[in-house]
Amino acid sequence: MTMLSRRLFIAAAVIAGLGPVTSVSAQQTVTVALDWTPNTNHVGLYVAQAKGFYAEAGLDVQILPYTDTAAGTLTANYVADFGILGSIGLFTQRTAGADLVATYAIMQTETGRLVFNADRADIQSPRDLDGLTYGGFGSAWENALIGTIIRHDGGEGKFETVTLGTSAYEALANGAVDFTLEVYTWEGIKAELDGKAQRAFRYADFGVPDQHTNFIGSSRAYLEKNKDTATAFIAATRRGYAFAVEHPQEAADILIAANNDVLTDRPLIEASLKALVDGHYLQSPAGAIGTIDPAKMEAIGNYLFKAGALRDGDGNPVGERPDFAAYYSNAYLDGEK
Repeated sequence: MTMLSRRLFIAAAVIAGLGPVTSVSAQQTVTVALDWTPNTNHVGLYVAQAKGFYAEAGLDVQILPYTDTAAGTLTANYVADFGILGSIGLFTQRTAGADLVATYAIMQTETGRLVFNADRADIQSPRDLDGLTYGGFGSAWENALIGTIIRHDGGEGKFETVTLGTSAYEALANGAVDFTLEVYTWEGIKAELDGKAQRAFRYADFGVPDQHTNFIGSSRAYLEKNKDTATAFIAATRRGYAFAVEHPQEAADILIAANNDVLTDRPLIEASLKALVDGHYLQSPAGAIGTIDPAKMEAIGNYLFKAGALRDGDGNPVGERPDFAAYYSNAYLDGEK
């Protein structure tokens, strides 16, 4: 058994431990794999569950326990019906052959940013990052991203990398690294609440296309076999996120109540959700919510292709530009298949 197969077997066993679903109303069961422990990115799922939107749609939605197997891997291998997919993970996994299709854009614009401590007088623009040390997370995307940002500002794009994972934020705070990447609506808000002054460069200001940071996605196989169920799930989930935009305080209460064992920092949850709403992340200034923007998908796909970040199943850079229109679908948002 390969390491991947073993992890999938363990993940499936965890999910199976939830027990069989019985319902006198013959509801359709839908399973959703999270990309991380529950947080404000997932608020629409919990709102739709608590407010009865799923039940009204004839669904019994099970939000699966988080495991260290990526949600995209669980979804592509049919362990979960839907999963929370990072944008870069969607493009890289799909290009490598994974059966993944984005069906709902959680974020309408990029939540990530490059950050450094506010007292760094030597960092005034991205070119000043040349030669400095980056606290990273181990992906090829990071190197392409940071290199683009620095070169767009006239620098060489040369920097040192120390792979630290989530320890990068502590390393940044104590000065062990010079800069890192963070999600503004979570780590950035946390830093603000903790009084850690930061400055940041927004990716899209320095040559990197804006993107939907993450999605709810499924497999092509599941969508083709379960069109009505998929449509009902996405439409009800959209109602959940729309409710959160209109009623962020109640949505925060619902999210915390559903996860009171892990979400113990109420000020962070409330401030994060406020930032998601006020910053037009969950709903664009034009009112789009859940909709996947084809222009953004083409732009970030082209960027990744030109950067050599898209590889086939053998790990080789793809020689031809993929058809990115096949990577996503808006067909399930409003009930039209």
